Order: sequence, then C-alpha cells, then structure tokens
Amino acid sequence: MKKFSGFPDGKLAVTPLPNLFFSELLPAIDDLAELKLILHIIWLIARPKQRAQFVTANELRDDPTLMQSLAPNGEKSGDALARALDAAVTRGALLHRDASDAYFLNTESGRRAFEKMDAPREKSRVREAMPAQRPNIFKMYEDNIGMLTPLLAEELKDAEAQYPAEWIAEAIKLSAEYNKRNWKYIHAILKRWQDEGRDSKKRKRWWGDEYDKHINR
Repeated sequence: MKKFSGFPDGKLAVTPLPNLFFSELLPAIDDLAELKLILHIIWLIARPKQRAQFVTANELRDDPTLMQSLAPNGEKSGDALARALDAAVTRGALLHRDASDAYFLNTESGRRAFEKMDAPREKSRVREAMPAQRPNIFKMYEDNIGMLTPLLAEELKDAEAQYPAEWIAEAIKLSAEYNKRNWKYIHAILKRWQDEGRDSKKRKRWWGDEYDKHINR
C-alpha cells in the first residue's frame, strides 16, 4: 500500500460536501465502490472547469483515477462501476437520464439540470460547442463511438486543430473496429502517429490489447 505523504502547506482547493451527506447518506452506504463513485462525481462537478451539472457513463469509464480505485481487490473495474452507479441511483444520491446515459447529483442545481435535459436541448448544447459548419468528424464520432457531450465536442475541436482530419477519422474507425469506443483510445492513436509517423516503416498494428498496455502503463 502506497503511503499518503500528507496535504501540502498553503491554500488548498476544496470540494464542498453538504452536511446531509454525513448525517444521512454516508451511514446508509455499505459498498465502498458506491461511496468512492459518489465522492468522485461530487469532485468532478465541483471543479472550476466543469461546466455541466452531469457526467456520462463513458466519461466515468475513461477516468483512470476512478477506475483504478473501484476495484482494488481484483474485481473488474467496469463491473464495480456498473454496480456502484445502480446502487447510487437506487439510493437517490444520483439521478440518471437514460437517453444520454448522464448522471446528475441529487442536489437542487442537479435536479434543475436533470429536468431541463431532453433530447432537443442536449443536441443544441453540443451544437453550441461545435463550429457552425459541422465537420464530418463529429458525425463520425456519434455514428461509431457514442453521444457527444459539450466537453467531448471541445476535445474534438482541439484535436482538429492539432491533427489532420483524415487521421482523426481513421482513428475513430480503428477505435470502433477494435471495440475501444472512447476518446482516450482515439487520442492515443493520434498521439502515437504524431510521435512515430503515421506512415513510417516502424508503424505497427499495436492497437487493441497493445493499447491497453500503453494506456495503463
């Protein structure tokens, strides 16, 4: 077990927790994975750069800090996440919007955002984060990987400014082909091509299981 070195001196950023969390919710939670999940989502939504009042299941699955913490005893982290999400929704700590697979904290602001989210509104929020002329890569992502959130739309915009569009399109197709349907794997492909050359002689078909080794090392 790695020993925690302690909090540093000076002003620290803090994540607020309601008093009801300690008096009502915490005593009722009997699954460590559920507790870690709820605390992690509270932290994500409270971060200054977090604009949305929700997180998606894909974003949680792509979060290495969360996924590594959910299964310390050999259980598959994906199974632990699914169990923790179901438990937190059943308990009422989280609200779940099935259509977008989005999870909201059951707070006043979270409930307002939950009620406002419907399919037309969600699509309009994504469009606000995109250029007026929608590039093919956005449609490719939705067709091959999944729903675009405003945060993912911004990631695609940043990638488009850094990598050729045809690289992004091919990386999306490869991610889908090898059933690695998330932005983390797509970005790993692009970074690899940028570092080693997309058409170089040393290029290898290292995606799939090799990506797992690269991403998790």
